[in-house]
Amino acid sequence: MNPDEIAVGLDIGTTKIVAMIGRKNQYNKLEIIGIGKARSQGVQRGVVTNIVKTIESIKEAVEEAEMQSGINVSEVVVGIAGQHIRSTQHSDYINRQNADAVIDDHDLKELIDNVHNLVMLPGEEIIHVLPQEYKIDGQPDIREPKGMYGSRLEANFHIVVGQISSIKNIGRCVRSSDLKIASITLEPLASAQAVLSQEEKEAGVVLVDIGGGTTDVAIFKDGIIRHTAVIPFGGNVITEDIKEGCTIIEKQAELLKIKFGSAWPGENKENEIVSIPGLRGREPKEISMKMLSKIINARVVEIIEQVYVEIKNYGYNENKKKLIAGIVLTGGGSQLKHIKQLVEFVTGMDTRIGYPNEHLASPSSEELTSPAYATAVGLILEGLESQLSRRPRKEDEEDIANAEAARLAEEAAKASQEKPVVEENPLEMAHPEEVAAAENLEDDKKIDKKRGFFSNNVFETWANKIRNILNEDL
Repeated sequence: MNPDEIAVGLDIGTTKIVAMIGRKNQYNKLEIIGIGKARSQGVQRGVVTNIVKTIESIKEAVEEAEMQSGINVSEVVVGIAGQHIRSTQHSDYINRQNADAVIDDHDLKELIDNVHNLVMLPGEEIIHVLPQEYKIDGQPDIREPKGMYGSRLEANFHIVVGQISSIKNIGRCVRSSDLKIASITLEPLASAQAVLSQEEKEAGVVLVDIGGGTTDVAIFKDGIIRHTAVIPFGGNVITEDIKEGCTIIEKQAELLKIKFGSAWPGENKENEIVSIPGLRGREPKEISMKMLSKIINARVVEIIEQVYVEIKNYGYNENKKKLIAGIVLTGGGSQLKHIKQLVEFVTGMDTRIGYPNEHLASPSSEELTSPAYATAVGLILEGLESQLSRRPRKEDEEDIANAEAARLAEEAAKASQEKPVVEENPLEMAHPEEVAAAENLEDDKKIDKKRGFFSNNVFETWANKIRNILNEDL
């Protein structure tokens, strides 16, 4: 199998680590050919707290996926999240030197570089800059400024910031597991890729990914990501509340949450009881279903209220910021019974559960279509798209070949018309490598111009930035 046709997503979560191998079939649907999961014992709220245990869990998950697929995994698309990730908004501008020329990629890069030079808090670094809207000479609401005239170019940016040490720790765990990092993606963006439609992103939608340790929020409007946030509470906090409130062990609390838990306490009667086996011959413990639902409800309401605060911070009440598509819940925590109804009750917004089955080939197992695997599916989709964007198109190759043929013909014509010149040619005195570089400079410019000097995928810049950070400690 051609390795360029597959991608491997590695979701390093607080409760589990998932390695998923996938490829596109002839109908452009995603086939999952291998999946491995292991309990995550070295990650807390998205941050690595134990390098050795995290490496062991990564190896266990990858080995299981390799056994299922029969493929040797060498590189992975890694998801990054955690409470160390934060975002902010910023506006910046440049005054163009040559207003008679149209705005091009170099102008956009100069503007983005200005933002990258902003001073962050100690230990933090800007890892991604996402343009929102542009202004040209005061004219607002410009989505694509390339090819337009103007002397002053302004833009609003969504800036993603992270702790360098946390990013490096994840990189070290992956590399120590004998894996290369193909690319890195923010986990809420990967989940959005798996469960959101382009129509929802255009209309305005809130993605809420309820994981084991954190709840990630990503708001899209007009097809652009507008706001991101990480709430340091997830499903494991609910489990901890059940453990303390019912005075049982963690394993029993997790089982209670999954089998009998409900975010809406009104449906349970006072006399509904579930019996938990006692420890080492002790008497069984009886748990009131009503009390269980009240414990879960209190914590889920707290999480939803914090999500709603982030939605308000975005300013969704403004006409231009209306979120017509409402809220999409995904992640393992979204499987909690009646959570959809509770979110609608607290926020007053239309809500649905996001499943990644739209992109999956059928038949796919019920487990794979679970919201718990949305991030892993999204990471594979990001990896396959990244491979496609790096692969030269047939049209580009033909144009490059035609340009090369035209250049050689032009040089041959000039050589036949010109008389030999006796004086020394500076290129003849130069090193052979310098000669080759000088001859190919114009060709490279033509190729870059044709392919687009900068990738159309805005996340490529972000991935390169992360790779540079990870390589600093090599």
